[in-house]
Amino acid sequence: MSKKLLLKNIDVEGIKTFEVFRKHGGYSAAEKAFKMTPDEILEEVKISGLRGRGGAGFPTGLKWSFLAKPEGVPRYLVVNADESEPGTFKDRYLMEYIPHQLIEGILISSFCLGANVSYIYIRGEYSWIPEILEYAIQEAKAHGFLGKNIKNTGYDLEIYVQRGAGAYVCGEETALLESLEGKRGNPRLKPPFPAVKGLYQCPTVVNNVETIAAIPAIISITGAEYAKMGVGRSTGTKLISACGNLNRPGVYEIDFNLSIEEFIYSEEYCGGIPKGKKLKACIPGGSSVPILPAKLLLKTANGETRLMNYESMADGGFITGTALGSGGFIVLDEDQCIVRHTMTLARFYNHESCGQCTPCREGTGWMYRILKKIEEGRGTYDDIDLLWNIQSKIDGNTICPLGDAASWPVAAAIRHFRDEFQWHINNPECLTKNYGIAEYATI
Repeated sequence: MSKKLLLKNIDVEGIKTFEVFRKHGGYSAAEKAFKMTPDEILEEVKISGLRGRGGAGFPTGLKWSFLAKPEGVPRYLVVNADESEPGTFKDRYLMEYIPHQLIEGILISSFCLGANVSYIYIRGEYSWIPEILEYAIQEAKAHGFLGKNIKNTGYDLEIYVQRGAGAYVCGEETALLESLEGKRGNPRLKPPFPAVKGLYQCPTVVNNVETIAAIPAIISITGAEYAKMGVGRSTGTKLISACGNLNRPGVYEIDFNLSIEEFIYSEEYCGGIPKGKKLKACIPGGSSVPILPAKLLLKTANGETRLMNYESMADGGFITGTALGSGGFIVLDEDQCIVRHTMTLARFYNHESCGQCTPCREGTGWMYRILKKIEEGRGTYDDIDLLWNIQSKIDGNTICPLGDAASWPVAAAIRHFRDEFQWHINNPECLTKNYGIAEYATI
């Protein structure tokens, strides 16, 4: 059984409130942090090996160390709560059920970074959660953990919640900053990077909700103890959003030495696939990471067990590997249609493209229309090769990673399931047999 750091008190009645959170050790890490210097806190985060939990997996302490510190210029911490990756919902779980854990993480992180104003940028579809966060902020302020001269330390901090307008591209940190400034959420050209010129052209750190929520645990148990958990450079614990064809979908906190097979089939976690059906494929890190067939999920390219960590997932590169990403774990059973799922993802990325880059603006639409053509039984073998060519022209050729996120699912689907694409071309009745014309007509 994995040791819980983020969700250890999630089932405690009333943990959403300050009083109950405080009773169970809440804000004690902040009190400990206030007795440390910012450099000492930064060193603990570095030692912990904590990697960004939003998808990229970049070392958090290293990212913080890049923050410019010019005199007389404000610095900002921005929490990326624009959780829009299909299949990912673990940040919502934290904010909705244990909001003070995030608030405490922001407090410690902002103190370390020298930021006196922090923002939580939350996706617009989470319409009920800003009120939860704002209430928690007011509770923390009423008890002296936010506002002026926090706990007589001389340190001031205000936290503001900003609602997004439902744009997936604003999950990219520079597009998020543009939106936060009141502009259209288009990604910025880099450099300069946010650590030098971010929000309002001031030094800014942007981190995911889960990343910041892990900071109190690191300060409490020390970075060295945190680093002992996990495998190699995958330290600590990770939240996984499990969905799809599973008996027990939900949010789970896992150790990085857990195997994919155990995660899917053990009763402690997902409890297997409904009706005893076989595993066909899985998208283990949110919709943008490559899909893998069962034969590559349960074993690595070297014949070893594939684990739920950054290195094991990536084993084999994008040929036989994938990525842990944001932890959106989508399971597909033997009856699922890979072509239809790929088409659905392509439609999403086409809709969410900001249109700034030609390869993404045009290419995502082309991929969706070709996939729709194949799914409707009008495709040819040449369409498969055309899809492959288009995705290769998008990958790596856009300002932000949305283009990559759109191309990788298509590339992986063709790489591992080309025979299913060919089957669709030869068997146009698949649409009627598996889904029904009426259902498809609503897409």
